[in-house]
Amino acid sequence: MSVPAPAFSEDQAEAHDRIAEALREAGVDLDNGLLAPPREGRSRVMSVVGKAGSGKTLLLSSLTHALREAGVELVSGDYEGRRRRDRRTLAVLAPTNKAASVLRTRGVPATTIHRILYTPVYDKDYEKIAEWLSGEGDRPEIEGLTDQALDRALAFYESHKSVPGALAAAGLRGSDFITGWKRREDPLDIGFVDEASMLDDRQMEDLREIFPTVLLFGDPAQLAPVNQSGRMVFDGMADDAKLTLHRVHRQTQDNPILDLAHALSDPAIGFQDFESMVHEIAARDDRVQVSGRVEVDLMARSPVLVWRNATRIRLIQAFRTVHQAPETELLPGEPLICDGIELPLKHRKRRLDLEARGLIKGAQVIYLGPGKKPGFSRLHVIGAEDPRVSAASIVRIEKPEEEEPFIPFAASMGASFLHGAAVTIHKAQGSQWPEVQVFAPDLFAAARMGRTEAGQPLWKRLAYVAITRAEERLHWVVRNRLSKPTHPLRTDDLKAAPAPLELEAEET
Repeated sequence: MSVPAPAFSEDQAEAHDRIAEALREAGVDLDNGLLAPPREGRSRVMSVVGKAGSGKTLLLSSLTHALREAGVELVSGDYEGRRRRDRRTLAVLAPTNKAASVLRTRGVPATTIHRILYTPVYDKDYEKIAEWLSGEGDRPEIEGLTDQALDRALAFYESHKSVPGALAAAGLRGSDFITGWKRREDPLDIGFVDEASMLDDRQMEDLREIFPTVLLFGDPAQLAPVNQSGRMVFDGMADDAKLTLHRVHRQTQDNPILDLAHALSDPAIGFQDFESMVHEIAARDDRVQVSGRVEVDLMARSPVLVWRNATRIRLIQAFRTVHQAPETELLPGEPLICDGIELPLKHRKRRLDLEARGLIKGAQVIYLGPGKKPGFSRLHVIGAEDPRVSAASIVRIEKPEEEEPFIPFAASMGASFLHGAAVTIHKAQGSQWPEVQVFAPDLFAAARMGRTEAGQPLWKRLAYVAITRAEERLHWVVRNRLSKPTHPLRTDDLKAAPAPLELEAEET
């Protein structure tokens, strides 16, 4: 039996030992730090499920550290060196940029599923720098790059282990060294997937094609993907492949936000009882706030979470109105949500380029201003490792009781965006913010309708997901009112990569 970290609870320790046993069968011995070559034809999928606060992230982090200590190579998706037959690899994945960034802030080097499915193609000259940085080649001599530039690249790589960031520190743009993206041809080894409740069957098939060993971490109390009929990918797994964390970990005890989330599992509690509980907790703990209005200042970085689409559109219009945003343009600092890439099939390479740079469906983006070309926008992709992007953009701003959205400006094709000052609770899954505003009248409307999902009242699932998006403070908004802003929209609070990398996705 492996000896887990002292901070583990009993169910975490049991899950850790079961996973260590499965990895041992796959040729990775965590107890003795021994690695055997990958075994052909063996595949295994396991899951760790538990509600918020049960310690899934702590377990994921501990296992990742143990695998790296044993000599397993971490694959990040930004560059892969020469492949060896005997190498063992690990990738820590999340469905969205924001979910991956939440893991990175907790010390887990995560990337998105998309960045693992598609790998960058490097210019041959600049690939020599990548090989040198990763210890697979000698220090190169590159025309146009000084020794000082290479020294900057090396210093950055030693601190951050990011090849694109290191090349940016040398003074290069992404379009200089990444010439395109291709679908991964060679499989990897072990895949850890966080926020697995967001996965659909197609994504799961993609993962199983790449990873013989897949470990899913998910919360069964969240909302299933819209196209899954209330079912999550781990629901049908055999009992011996599903590890359940029942206990709320002691590090998360005395957390009023989690207390509220877990109270929703009581079948006897109704909406009014629950709202009374919110008021009671708010009276004694400022981490929970009951508000008679939506705070507009928070909306620029943390969207209001709603159930109904009509509510979302009204709040967005109110946000733009109080900021005196003109209909014909966006203001720098306005939040956007990527709604997909609108390009014909013949431009598949361009689509991959945009998506690999963070503009995947659901990505949260801050508008920085117009680009150098008509129809282009300068954007900051929240949670992306290299957040600054310039891309051809189509922005749609919906209006109440109007079927067609207003388009302040648009390229002929490119990345499509909706406004992000308010989002549906479904779209918020996988994301967390320091402070979250939950629009309670929408949850009350769901409660009155009496709808259920997977045997649970829908309003409770919505409330659970919305509440657990808050890291530090929950705002329970009880009235349909909006405050006035205390300051104009801004962009100076956005932190770029340590060496800013401006990526430009050209329109074709």
